[in-house]
Amino acid sequence: MSLPRLERLPRAGLTLACVFALANCAELERQGRLFSPTPTPSPEKAAAPKTDNRASVQHKELVAQFGGEYQAPTAERYLDAILAKLAQASDTPGQAAYKVTILNTPVVNAFALPSGNLYVTRGLLALASDASEAAAVMAHEIAHVTLRHSALRAEKEREAAVISQAATVIQNRQKGEEERSKQRLSVASFSRQQELDADEAGVKVIARAGYDPYGAARFLTALGRSSELRQSLYGKRKDSMGFDIMSTHPSTPERVARAVAVARQIGAPGIGQRDRNGYLAAINGLAFGDDPMEGYVRDRKFTHPRMRFTFVAPEGFLLENSSEAVFGVRQADNEALRLDTVRSPNFESLEAYLSSGWVDGLLASTVRKLEINGLPAVTAVARAGEWNFRIAVIQSGEYLYRLIFAARSLTEEAEKRFDDSILSFRRITPEEAREAHTLKITVVSAGLGDTAESLAAQMTTPNRPLEYFRLLNGLDQNESVSPAERYKIVTE
Repeated sequence: MSLPRLERLPRAGLTLACVFALANCAELERQGRLFSPTPTPSPEKAAAPKTDNRASVQHKELVAQFGGEYQAPTAERYLDAILAKLAQASDTPGQAAYKVTILNTPVVNAFALPSGNLYVTRGLLALASDASEAAAVMAHEIAHVTLRHSALRAEKEREAAVISQAATVIQNRQKGEEERSKQRLSVASFSRQQELDADEAGVKVIARAGYDPYGAARFLTALGRSSELRQSLYGKRKDSMGFDIMSTHPSTPERVARAVAVARQIGAPGIGQRDRNGYLAAINGLAFGDDPMEGYVRDRKFTHPRMRFTFVAPEGFLLENSSEAVFGVRQADNEALRLDTVRSPNFESLEAYLSSGWVDGLLASTVRKLEINGLPAVTAVARAGEWNFRIAVIQSGEYLYRLIFAARSLTEEAEKRFDDSILSFRRITPEEAREAHTLKITVVSAGLGDTAESLAAQMTTPNRPLEYFRLLNGLDQNESVSPAERYKIVTE
């Protein structure tokens, strides 16, 4: 939950039907789009006369979009050394050398620009387990640039638009819609094939650079496991959060199978360098999870040191911080919540703001004015379709904080849980704000008596530490830890 993004949230027109597509909103925000197409600048930026200026603008926009640069000199040097080897092994060894920028976000993502800038998030570095996996990600992104995928995709999209428009003019509106659907499928298929092509090119390059070609398959497997863990935590069904036919990326199992097949053409498992110890040493101490200054979750408590507030979600809720809001779900009881903020609009009172039209189904008779820990506030109930809502708007300085709880059945017990959570909202002191600290990746060596369970017990995570321990270290469900082997844990 970052202030710059929240300032741009709409001040009105916020419908409850949109607010409580919570599970999907939270998941899409956190997952990002791994191996996404090279970002395209806006038309105004694309028209800039100097390529160097355009690259600089793109760099600044991307860094700002993903939380700014994360300073980790040791990790940067390690990744740049990998990039130097990839450059020598690439199909175009004479091209400009790439340089890595680490982005300050837990989202798992990476991308490269033709300018020679390559970006990886610290969330991706936490998920990777060795040098070959990191190399596979970077080689994949460089392959997108080398194969001109962004330009080819843009050309394909322009062709599809022309064909669709012609079909509408020549035939009729219904035929035009059918043609548009066909062209969208064609572009999606084209994009998915580009992902597979970049996977294949990346595997071949890392093998020529001396790395284990099976690193790509291992990382894609970890990515799939990460997605499944998040789905299980937040109640997502695989069919609702999986890759559908319109996805620009093929499903992770398909990519894993293709990556393994390409690696087998090169050699049997066990070839190439993995350098797990070197990689773990490079990322030891790397920040993990949310940047605390942009708000962080500890169990059911959310705290935002920079905006100086905290609140506690009801029992059983899992909280998820994103750049636009805090989301929460309670799996067993089909309940959800959202907290966001806007600059205080020009209304005579909080009651007037609450009734100004951004809430659908508001029951005017339930609007109540009160004070919450010294802050002026209003609460109300709303109903829309099968959902019931408990709403609070709290004013603190120049901002309004909007807490919205949803339940299919707003029982007296549920309403009390929601009210208790609303009443927990308070300002924090400067001392409390200064106490905020980042979770970090800590590399430890397993002792003779250690197990996955004993190492996971040292983890500081909101939930399921054992599953996160296995995920971060690439361990299967029944795989044991090995004495003296080094492992990632999350600590404060």
